[in-house]
Amino acid sequence: MSDPLAVIAEMPGVPEAVAEARKAVDRLYGHRVLRRKSPEVSARSALRGARASAALDGADVPLEAVPETADPVVQGALRVSAELGRLGATWRTAPRQVLARLHTLAASGQGEDLGRPRSSTTVPDPLGLGAAPGPEETVARVDGLVGLLTGPTSAPALVLAAVVHAELAVLRPFGSADGVIARAAERLTLVEYGLDPKSLAVVEVGHLELGAAYPRGLRAYLSGTPDGMATWVRHCADAVVLGVRETTAICEAMQRG
Repeated sequence: MSDPLAVIAEMPGVPEAVAEARKAVDRLYGHRVLRRKSPEVSARSALRGARASAALDGADVPLEAVPETADPVVQGALRVSAELGRLGATWRTAPRQVLARLHTLAASGQGEDLGRPRSSTTVPDPLGLGAAPGPEETVARVDGLVGLLTGPTSAPALVLAAVVHAELAVLRPFGSADGVIARAAERLTLVEYGLDPKSLAVVEVGHLELGAAYPRGLRAYLSGTPDGMATWVRHCADAVVLGVRETTAICEAMQRG
């Protein structure tokens, strides 16, 4: 299959969901606040995204408490969020290097062998996805993911981002902080492949607000069926739309002063 992402992009309901997410992002980018304060909105989005990503891994703290909390999951998510803007160009050419850096940032204080693929077959399963693939299969599938990121495709950025997120979430290639890494990689892909170049949409909040649909969507992806994969991509499109709603609220609050 020369372009597997293009096949996923045409699965039932995916084109419509992707188009709806695209329209939502386009509407956001027309907000008048962004003419003057786009960097500030992006910074607030990053903070909310880090908080939501940590909450999805079980470290749920109030937004106002995020900068001061000593929780290692929250602090790891904050470090990852702060670094994403410097990793964009490398993500397109050397994804493994970026993933290693993300793990070093996310898992500091939580695990050993920072930045190195896991060798253990025993991996935490915070989302109830079942046993992770063994180390050899994981390395092979990460190689395939790198090929998707660095190779040509006609698929929309959202489809690529959804597959990146799902593969990292189900493979758990490092054995610690993999959820934070998967969600950061999704946001990075949305930015670098053109859907959200200013990193405004708080897609992590979208996943959090969708509740049980998040692990359910990953389990659907794990089935490997066209319906299961389409279910996951549609979920990610819904998360983008909800993330745009969160950012729009940020803009409205800033506009009111």
